[in-house]
Amino acid sequence: MQPPLHEVIRSRRLVGDGAMGTQLFLAGLESGNCGEVWNLTHPDRVLAIQRRYADAGADCIITNTFGGSRIMLRRHGHEPELAAINAAGVRLAREAFGGRPGYVLGDIGPLGALLEPYGDLTEEAARSALEEQATALVKAGADAIIIETQTGLEELGLAIDAAKAAHAPSIIASLAYDLSADGTFYVTMMGLSPERAAEFAQERGANIIALNCGTGMDMKGAAQVAKIYREHCALPVMVQPNAGLPVLENLKAVYKQLPADTAREVPAALEAGAGIIGSCCGSTPEHTREIRRKVDEFALTH
Repeated sequence: MQPPLHEVIRSRRLVGDGAMGTQLFLAGLESGNCGEVWNLTHPDRVLAIQRRYADAGADCIITNTFGGSRIMLRRHGHEPELAAINAAGVRLAREAFGGRPGYVLGDIGPLGALLEPYGDLTEEAARSALEEQATALVKAGADAIIIETQTGLEELGLAIDAAKAAHAPSIIASLAYDLSADGTFYVTMMGLSPERAAEFAQERGANIIALNCGTGMDMKGAAQVAKIYREHCALPVMVQPNAGLPVLENLKAVYKQLPADTAREVPAALEAGAGIIGSCCGSTPEHTREIRRKVDEFALTH
């Protein structure tokens, strides 16, 4: 049995995987369709993507279950397959390592609905949906639960509670930050600062504080936020920034940063205290390969 993820990264830096959604689209998923059900209908394609990340040097593979809650699956008519979709997501991620050691991170994304009083989703409905997915992922053997792309404390807190109730071996709280208009600070869409997020995650019982995605969140920005995290809590840090800043082409955001350019700021993120470095929107297995190279080089000199 592997030691818990949050304990390992206090002494050894690990590499995470990269973008999943864009890779699914390249593999044939049509926009607006349910990528999570591919765990059942096209497992070979999902496995091929995750295996490329593992072969590129990823120590951590995130399951293809970002929208695997009953609330998200219901919109696509796949709520009845919830347990099977999440279990298959864990199995495929584990298989991607090809028998090598590695950590499978069970992915829980946003519920896609606003909690009362801002929206129609009740706290009890949200709590139940989060506990159901967390339980399915842990039961299937996930080494950690990653609660990602969060923007507010309410849903994040419920998700951390759900992961604890499911007895997750490790709990990662990951937030999505946007760069301010003047380029001087990062804050979530709901106005949450990295300082407050770090304090809250530790208080609520998460094991790792993380960041992913967000407008203007590149590797340089990830290093800045990682430093803030380290100053405001004692939790290990994980960063998954985008592959640079997107450009608009045909009304679509396109990420063009080359793998070597993404990896150039990896030493800064490591110096700032990041224990796991992966990537998010626009990244590919080649970005993971370059990040792996920089992490290994850093380990030789520190």
